[in-house]
Amino acid sequence: MIQRRKTKPVQVGSVTIGGGSAIVVQSMTNTDTRDVVKTLAQIQALAAAGCEIVRLAVLDQEAAGALKEIAASSPLPVIADIHFDYRLALSAIEQGIHGLRLNPGNIGARWKVQEVIRAVKERQIPIRIGVNAGSLEKELLEKYGGPTAQGMVESALSHIRLLEDEGYDKIKVSLKASTVPLMLEAYRQMSDIVDYPLHLGVTEAGTVRSGLVKSAIGIGALLSEGIGDTIRVSLTGDPVREIPVALEILRVLGLRQRSVDLISCPTCGRTQVDLADLAEKVDDRLSQLPPLDKPLKVAVMGCAVNGPGEAREADFGIAGGKGMGLLFRKGEIVARLPEDELLPALLHEIEEYVRIHK
Repeated sequence: MIQRRKTKPVQVGSVTIGGGSAIVVQSMTNTDTRDVVKTLAQIQALAAAGCEIVRLAVLDQEAAGALKEIAASSPLPVIADIHFDYRLALSAIEQGIHGLRLNPGNIGARWKVQEVIRAVKERQIPIRIGVNAGSLEKELLEKYGGPTAQGMVESALSHIRLLEDEGYDKIKVSLKASTVPLMLEAYRQMSDIVDYPLHLGVTEAGTVRSGLVKSAIGIGALLSEGIGDTIRVSLTGDPVREIPVALEILRVLGLRQRSVDLISCPTCGRTQVDLADLAEKVDDRLSQLPPLDKPLKVAVMGCAVNGPGEAREADFGIAGGKGMGLLFRKGEIVARLPEDELLPALLHEIEEYVRIHK
C-alpha cells in the first residue's frame, strides 16, 4: 500500500486537496472563455467523465467578466489561470472563482501582489504557484545553464516566499516539464522542502499516444512514492480524453476505485475471434457507465488457455473459441454462443447489473 506524504489541506470550492484527502483529478478547458455556452458545455462533459476541478484561461477583461456566469453554473470548482496582469486576478476573484493559478513574481510590483493577496484572503481562495520548465526566469536559466530541477525549485520557493511574507499560506505548487526525468527530480526535491499540496503533471505531454505514456510514467512514478495531491494529464486536443487516463493511473496504483475493472488478453495465434474489436466495444460501453455502489470486474478473453480462468474470476466475462465463446456470470458458464452474439449478451448482463446497483 502506498504511504502518501502528509501535506497541508487546501480547499478549492467544495473539493479538498492535500491533508490526506483522495487525489483530485483536474483538467483545463480549451474553449474561448469568453464563449460562456461552449465553455460550460465542455465543463459539463469533463464533469461527466469524472473531472473534479477545472481551470480556465483568462486572457483579458472580457474573459474575466465571463467567469461570473461560468462559476455560478459550473458543476466543478473553477480556477482562473492568470499571467502578468494583477487586474485580471482581481476581476476573476470578484466574479466568484474558487482558485487562482498565478505566479506572484510575474505580476509586477510588490503592491500588486499585496492587492491580490488581500482579495484572496477575504474569500479564502487558494493560489497555485505553477512553475514550468519552458518559462523559467532568465536569471535562473543563466545561473543553472538551462532549465534544471534546482532552478525550478528555486523559482517556486521565491514565489512562495512572496505569499508567505504577506501572511498567506493557502498554496498549491506545480513544477511541470515536458521532460519526464526533469519533472520527477523537481517534484522530489520540492516534496522534501515544503508541505504544501503538490499538483502533478507532465506539461506539453503531446498527443494521446505519446502523452499517455509520458503522463503515466511521470505522474505514476511520483504517486507510487507517495508524492502528489492532485493530477492533470495534459493531452493535445479534447481535454475530456484526459480524464479516463488520469483515473486509470490512480486505479492501477490502488489510489482510486474505478467503478469497472476491464481485463482483456493481448491476443496471440490461438485467438480465433475478433477479440480486439470486442474488447474496444466493451471498454467504450464501460466508460459510459454511471458510478456504481461497488466495483465491477469484466473479462474479455480470447482463447481456452487462460480465458476461462480469468472469466471465472470476473463478475462477468467472455472467453472466445473457434467462432464462438463462453459467457460467464459470477464464475459460472451461463451460455455458449456464436461470436456475433457474445457482445450483446455480455452487455446485457452488465446493464442488468448496473440497473440494480447504480
